[in-house]
Amino acid sequence: MPTPGPFAAPTRHDGAPDRVTVVVPGVGYTPAMPLLHFARAVLLQHGWTVQELWWRIPDDFSRFTVEERIAWVEAEVTRAVDAEAGACRLLVGKSLGSLACGVAADRDIAAAWLTPVLTIDQVVRGLQRAQAPTLLVGGGGDKLWDPRIAESLRHHDVLEIPSADHSLELADDARGSVEVLGDVVSRLNQFVGSLGR
Repeated sequence: MPTPGPFAAPTRHDGAPDRVTVVVPGVGYTPAMPLLHFARAVLLQHGWTVQELWWRIPDDFSRFTVEERIAWVEAEVTRAVDAEAGACRLLVGKSLGSLACGVAADRDIAAAWLTPVLTIDQVVRGLQRAQAPTLLVGGGGDKLWDPRIAESLRHHDVLEIPSADHSLELADDARGSVEVLGDVVSRLNQFVGSLGR
């Protein structure tokens, strides 16, 4: 039997992967965009199987209440997690994806939330309940990131990028934005490495 290469996913005896990450996008931030693209690369380097959600936001989503948005995201993420038959051990989500933090908390799944929506009480409560390893990354210039709430969640791994916006970019500073991306990728690499096998 050949030796698995550096990007081979660990498998169970039945041949199915045993360490799956579900990547959850934002409203307009797909898994192909920089933060999630490089998150996928980090996960593959650590031997994880990566499943990406490519959802279609309902046409009337802008008219959904907060509760309806949470219910919709939770249903989408629950479906993706259930499809992995117990192998999903990590969620990586961007913005809207963080509305599923209650799913991660209830199922004791580790999570990395990039620009979580800390202005929604249900999201904050889900993060407070979470016992599995959790990484929160946000920008000081993001109106959906609340530094005081982030500070109250220091029992998790928290990285705040001063002046970064909701895309974790710096206004009028392309080079600085690339450096921020490098910092986020480094923290993700450290976090994923800490999860072990």
